Amino acid sequence: MSFDHREPGTDPAAWSAVLARTAPATVDPTAYRSVVVVAPHPDDETLGAGGLIASAADAGVPVHVVLVTRGEGSHPDSPTTSRADLAGRRPGEFAEALRALHPDVTSRVLDVPDGGLREHPEPLRAALTDLLDAADGPVLLVAPWRGDGHRDHRIAGEVAEAVTDERPDVDLLAYPVWAWHWDDPERSLMPWDQAAALTLTPDVLDRKRRALAAHRSQVLPLSAAPGDEPVVDDRHARHHLRDSEWFLRPLAPTSRSRASFDAHYARKPEGWDFDGSWYERRKRAVTTAALPRERYRSALELGCATGVLTAALTERADAVLGTDIAAAPLERARMRAPRARFMQATLPTEWPDGRWDLVVISEVGYYLSPADLDTTIDRVLASLDDDGVLVACHWRHPDDDAVSDGDTVDARLSERWPRPALVRHVEPDFVLSVLPGAAVTSVARAEGLVR
Repeated sequence: MSFDHREPGTDPAAWSAVLARTAPATVDPTAYRSVVVVAPHPDDETLGAGGLIASAADAGVPVHVVLVTRGEGSHPDSPTTSRADLAGRRPGEFAEALRALHPDVTSRVLDVPDGGLREHPEPLRAALTDLLDAADGPVLLVAPWRGDGHRDHRIAGEVAEAVTDERPDVDLLAYPVWAWHWDDPERSLMPWDQAAALTLTPDVLDRKRRALAAHRSQVLPLSAAPGDEPVVDDRHARHHLRDSEWFLRPLAPTSRSRASFDAHYARKPEGWDFDGSWYERRKRAVTTAALPRERYRSALELGCATGVLTAALTERADAVLGTDIAAAPLERARMRAPRARFMQATLPTEWPDGRWDLVVISEVGYYLSPADLDTTIDRVLASLDDDGVLVACHWRHPDDDAVSDGDTVDARLSERWPRPALVRHVEPDFVLSVLPGAAVTSVARAEGLVR
């Protein structure tokens, strides 16, 4: 998701109908012995959870706010104010905002570079782990919604989810900030069935308004020059100054939806640059070179996209079936690989009949939920011949649309597979594993070169 905060964005009034027909769970901060709030940047705590912070503190519940960055990247095009100037200014505004919400709120600043949480998640993970380990439950952890559209917000949400996993005494609420601005109320991507809301008293709302005003570098122009416009103008502020605060209760991760892939191919009919990119062509060559047999009887490719790898597999297998969740790329795949068969299928529920001595899953596993990945592995194992192999190849860098990542998928495959990998190739950009059936041996042994 990309957006420009300088654009008008969604009219705050347009959300009224959505909120009116939503039946949210009630947020009750008094049900907890402490509240921890994660703010990737100064002002996120006020925009997303200022009312909750004030309400909890009013009730005598200790509130601690973890400020991840100093917010020095808020005005990258400013001709008058440097990143260093903002780094020195914004934490003071943050402290003033917390005092406006409630003087008993405590905080810490982690000094992660603004925009760099993806590369430096450990300080946040360590801080939250220490706080939750030391707290007497139950604890309410409040963090950005991972779908908010800002990279730091996404990573903060993912870290919060990870540290609360298997902690039954910690509840997690996620707050949207920028989704109000870019999302479409008529086709909203926010999961409203997971909504929770806190009604704000007039006094709490007034304190939230004063707290937001304390973030002067964000709500006022730095100067009249282009690039110094307010980040949170009056229109955007109205999203957050309602008489209730809205949150999302994260549920178990779900696989990436068919609708999201349909939307991707509507924007980019070729999907990704499979033909033109040297990275893609080289990775495809490494994948086919890793196949331990020269020829296969029956190959299954899961998530074949537009059929570029499928066409290569038809040179190595007597029969090839490619599956994809979306219909649009299959039309191109049929033209690109006319010797293959294709089937639209959602993994793992729509599974093709047949047995295979080659199964390929390339750049698909991290779009599956943990449960769906496990079921997919089980289905591969049940339909793979003893002399067959599973070849898995996955990108190792973050993907905003992914449920997990390539390293996580590869580790889970290795953990669940009953035999050690025949090949495991790791480089900075991707990881490739060849996982054997019960009767598979090394290439040299199969050739009779060793005994």
